[in-house]
This record gives sequence, C-alpha cells and structure tokens, in this order.
Amino acid sequence: MKLIQSITLKIVPVVLLISLFSCKEEVTVVSKEEGKTVSEQGAHPNLILTAQGVKDIRAQLDSIPIFDASLKAVQEEVDAEIALGIDTPIPQDYSGGYTHVRHKSNMLMLQKAGVLYQILDDEKYAKYVKDMLMQYEAMYKTLPLHPKTRSYARGKLFWQCLNDANWLVYVSQAYDCVYNYLSEEERNKLEANLFKPFADHISVDSPQFYQRVHNHSTWGNAAVGMIGLVMNDEELIDRALYGIKDLKLDTEEKDDDGGFLNKDGKAGFLANIEEPFSPDGYYNEGPYYQRYAMYPFLIFAEGLHNVKPELKIFEYKEGVLLKSINALLNLSDADGDFFPLNDGQKGMSYYNDALVTATDISYYFGTQDPGLLSIAEKQNKVLLDDSGLAVALGIKKGLAKPFEKKSINLSDGPEGTQGGVGILRNEDIELVFKYAAQGSSHGHYDKLSYSLYEKGEEVIQDYGLARFVNIEQKGGGNYLKENKTWAKQTIAHNTVTQNEMSHFNGKYEIGSQHHSVLHYFSSDNDNVQVASAKEVNAYPGTEMLRTMAIIKDPDFEKPYVLDIMKVVSNKANQYDFPYYFLGQVLNTNFEYKVPETLKALGSKNGYQHLYVEGTAKSEKENTKFSWLNKGKFYSLTTVSNVNDDILFTRIGANDPEFNLRREAALMLRRKNTKNTLFVSAIEAHGSYSPVSESAVNSNSAITALKIVLDTEDFTAIAITNVNGTTKLFITANTDADKEVRHNLKINDKEYEWSGPYCFK
Repeated sequence: MKLIQSITLKIVPVVLLISLFSCKEEVTVVSKEEGKTVSEQGAHPNLILTAQGVKDIRAQLDSIPIFDASLKAVQEEVDAEIALGIDTPIPQDYSGGYTHVRHKSNMLMLQKAGVLYQILDDEKYAKYVKDMLMQYEAMYKTLPLHPKTRSYARGKLFWQCLNDANWLVYVSQAYDCVYNYLSEEERNKLEANLFKPFADHISVDSPQFYQRVHNHSTWGNAAVGMIGLVMNDEELIDRALYGIKDLKLDTEEKDDDGGFLNKDGKAGFLANIEEPFSPDGYYNEGPYYQRYAMYPFLIFAEGLHNVKPELKIFEYKEGVLLKSINALLNLSDADGDFFPLNDGQKGMSYYNDALVTATDISYYFGTQDPGLLSIAEKQNKVLLDDSGLAVALGIKKGLAKPFEKKSINLSDGPEGTQGGVGILRNEDIELVFKYAAQGSSHGHYDKLSYSLYEKGEEVIQDYGLARFVNIEQKGGGNYLKENKTWAKQTIAHNTVTQNEMSHFNGKYEIGSQHHSVLHYFSSDNDNVQVASAKEVNAYPGTEMLRTMAIIKDPDFEKPYVLDIMKVVSNKANQYDFPYYFLGQVLNTNFEYKVPETLKALGSKNGYQHLYVEGTAKSEKENTKFSWLNKGKFYSLTTVSNVNDDILFTRIGANDPEFNLRREAALMLRRKNTKNTLFVSAIEAHGSYSPVSESAVNSNSAITALKIVLDTEDFTAIAITNVNGTTKLFITANTDADKEVRHNLKINDKEYEWSGPYCFK
C-alpha cells in the first residue's frame, strides 16, 4: 500500500476506548482522534456510520429534533418500499425509464435500510438489505452489458458506467451496515459474485471511464475504494487512490461530451482531488458538477478517514475538500440555487441531498463553522451518521449563525493560475463574472461572460445546459444535441462574439489549452466592487478586457452595474454583444421594425437558433431599454455608435422538438470595426404591484453614459443621473497594482488615486 504523497503527518494523542457494541456482540476497538471517531480495520460499521457513532446516536434519540425528524422520514420511506416488495428488473432503459429508476431507487433504499438497521436495531431492515443483495448477486453473475449503446462506457445495471458507480457507492454503505449480520459464507458469495466483479467492470473493464480526471471517474474511484474498504481489499483501495497500475490509454480519444479521456495520463482519487480543484476550492467543471461530484469526494474521504486515518485525507492539498464546500455555497444565489456556469441545470441548489452530505461532513470534519448549521437548518434534514449527529447537536445547542455570502474571487486551476470566477455582491444585487478555464468537457465557450441576479431572481441570465435530466421523453433524459449547437456556443452567453464564430472556434482541443487572466478584483470598498479580466486567445489577433463593477451611489435607489468591454484587434470585425434579459419589454428610446415572418439570425454556431423579432439602427449616443420582471423594473443604458444595429432576438429557431426555452435578448451589432468599447449600465429600480396596480420608480435614473477617455492605459466613463450629478469611473487597463499611484488629466481636471480604479 502506497502512502499519499505531500501530506504532512501530525502526531496526535490517541485515547483508546473499548466498546462492547456490535451487531453480534463482537468486541469493537475504537479510537478518538481529535474528537473524531476512527474505527480500526475489521470493525463494522466503520465506513460512514461507525460503531461508536451508533452508540452515540442511540443515546441521543428522541432528544434532537432535526435528527429525529430525518430518521422518521427515512424510516417511513423505507417501510413503504419494504411493503411493496423487492424488484430488481433486467436493465433496458435510459435515464427516466422504469428499470433505470428502479435500480437507482434500490441503491438508495439499500443504503437507508442499512443505516436504519444499525440505529434502530431492527432485523427487518438487515433482512431487506440481505434479500435484495442476494437478488443482485443472482442477476449479476450472468448480466451482459446494458442494451443501450449510447455511452462511451456502458454499464450493466445502467446504460453508463457512471450510474453503475453511483450504485456501488451507496450499496457499499449498506453492505458495511449489515456486514456482521451476514454469515461468512454469505459475505464470500456476495464479494465473489457481485462486489468484486462489479468493481472490476467499472474500472479494469472500463478504463476509458475510470482512468481519467473527471467527475465520472471520481464516482468510479469512490465506488471501487469504498467497497474495497468494507471488504478490506488493499488492491481495490490502491486502485481507487492511484488508478489502474501501468495502464496507458489513447490520449486523443474522447468521451460523449467531446472531452479527452486521459490526455495527461493522470488517474485515481488523489489525482481527481489534485487537478480539478483550485486552492480556493473551485471545481473546474462548475458548481452544478461540483455539487454532483462532492458526494463521492466527501463520502469516500469520510470512509478513508474512518478506516485509514493514517492517510490524513482531509488534509490533502491543504484541506481543499473541506474548503470546496465554502466555495460551492458561495456559488449559489440568495435562494441557494447554484449559478448555472458551464453545463448546469437551473434550480439545482444546496437543498440537494449531496449538499446535505457536504454540509454535515464539512461541519464535522472541519472547523465547526456555525454558518454551516444555518444551511443545515434550511435543508431541514441531516445525515443519519456521526456527522449528522454533530450537526443536529450543534443546532439543538443554538450554535447556528447566518452563512454570510460576500463578494468573493475564486481562482481556477490546480495551482489557482487558470483564471477564475468573481462574484460581486452589494445589497440584493449579485453579479457572476466568469473568466475561468474551459471547464473540461462540460465547459462552455464563453470567456468574460456574466449573469446578474437580484434577490435570487435572474436579471441577465446564463442559459445553462440543454437537457431535461431524467425525463425520458426528452432524449432519454440525456444531453440534447442543442447543448452543443446552442448552449455551449458563445452567442448563447452575455459576452462578445466576433464574426459569428464562437470562442476558440468552438473547439475543445483549442479551448482546453487556454484560460482568461485576472486583471484585478477589488471588494474592499462596500460602495464600489470591481472584477476585471483579460482574454487574448479566444480570437487570434483580438484582445478583450472586461471590467465590471457594482456601484452603490446614494443618488440611486439600488446598486447598479457598470460594464466596460474593451476590444482591441489587428483587423476589422463584426462584434455581437447580447443581453439575455428576462421579462417584459417596457420601452426603448429607438424606433424598431418587427418583421412579418420570423427568420434565423444565422446558419451556425448558435445563430441558427435565434429568431430576429425586431431590428433598429442606433441614432443616439445612448441606447436605452427597459423591462419588467416579477414586479421589478430594470433599465439598460449603453453607449452607442452611429449605425450600430440593434436586434431583438428570441431563442427557438430550428428547434422542431421544442428543446430550447423561448427566451429573449437585446443584441448590439457593430460591423466593420477594429478596436471598440462596449459600455453599459444596468439599473434595478422600483416595483410594481398587481394588487394595488401601482408602479413605483419605474424610470431609469441615468440620463447620460459617456466615454470621456479611452487609451491603452486608462478608460474613463461618466455617469450622469436625473439630478444632474455626474460621477466618473476610471479603470487602469495596464497597471492594476493596488499600490501604484496614478495621475490623470481629463477635461482639464486632475485625478489622482492609488490602485486599479477610481470613482469620484
């Protein structure tokens, strides 16, 4: 057994406790390391729920409300399943089909029934687990590959190995809980005919799935490792941590999403911690897939901590697994919904069971952050294990404090040097600024894009993924072709598209080699918070520098957004700059024409999915547009060039199966231009009540937005409000050092300041 490299081992005092508890009255030796239960190899349960944890839980039952309620809900759910009987059908469906859903439900019921057996000491739950496992053992011995052939790595119970790995992660916990209930003969039968072959299929038989750095392989590593821990199989544990020994794959082979399978030859659970996570805990595939991957990351880490504490897994890479929970929670809006960066389904939130696991484990094995307890209170349930007990007791003692979300900059890349995501927060306004790396095969081609929220409601949206997860009628619940033809394309995002071509030409091979670069991030000033980043590789010969600020000004009702996109190119281009607003158009300061027949804006790169609903020419220095959404007013003011095209577009062209949402955008089109500057302000203001039928403060407070200086080194924007007051925002385009002192003369007035920006 190899030791984990680069982990500093600490000598910790260990107090041995002798416990007589076990399912069959066997002696269990348990140690307490820094207050955390650690079971010696051979004692069961010891993977997630521990023998000592069971004793502690039993001693507290009926006195810890959130734990008792969670236990009752699980018991009612499992009892209902037991009453229905066991069904392990021959696999035949994609996601959402009966056999898929049944086997997925079975894995969850097995895990829950195992826990109930331990906590309630009721043999009916152990028998249920045993009987179902034996049915799977009888089936699996002769089970062929799944009949659906879409996946690059087919499973046996499910259409893809990923779901098979999900199953084994959960079922290994059930096996641990009933381990001592089963006879040695029964255990040998299950291990020889079910668990070992199952682990082999998702690893050595499917190396294209297992031997890589990806959320898929994280599930595979955890599945193989967890069943290895229960079986005390060192070979499986080693395979889980380090990958398949001496295996080399074709570095050019790709998965179903277009990502390389094993480009750099790295594999195993440790590599999957090392590579995707930045030191800040940001996961390069984005929060939707970080949420999905956190369960195997944390549940396997907990098992390693309990069974092999010498590995110090929660200290690996300076404790990044626990750091990542804080990062993930910060990547959610005011309602707890995760920002849909890259492939992300809207509505996924920290109420998902994976985040219940993440919150409880992070609290228990981390610093007992009282802010996590407030998240657990909102989730209103806890894990039925040692970590869930700790959270429940913390809530009972009144230790919970609000989890504060502030402006935060999260770096991307293993060393934190591959761009990142900046989140600006001021009062109820949240701006998500993406300047990250490609994000593996789930990445979108949208450098320097953003989305905007108010109180958890989208104002300027990111589309997210094109998929109806687990809805069989929509492509078997899998990714739709429109995910590639629309959702991943640059024009689907709030950033610049040049010459109707996506960033990096929409090629993963190119995009995966590059990342944007942070220019500066400043959140120290409560009134002015700024994120600025540069992209030089999306279009060869073109550089983009985007600076976005949330400004709180007493002359405005709410903080407003200032957006400055500076484009420098070596040739003339066409630039398209969309605003994907949500809501009802109210008014404009330009005349537009509405076509009698809707036509697509283009023929490829996402343009084929945009209908043109209105056209206009810019005639003023400022183009203004207002809309209403969910009882709130919003206004866009943008600096216009004469003869800029203004387009009203709507998603849905060339979509005969209605796979795309029919949502709108206002788009600026600037033709035959070499260097240019897109400058906009977005205001949130006022309200409308359909009950009182009253509109309050429905008009924009900005009367003029003007570029007063734009050089290689500085850009200055003047914002004039309805009171006649003008404020100047100046950003440094080259030297953004915090300590540098700048002196600048604009319109015969001297400006002097330190740092990357000035607002006066």
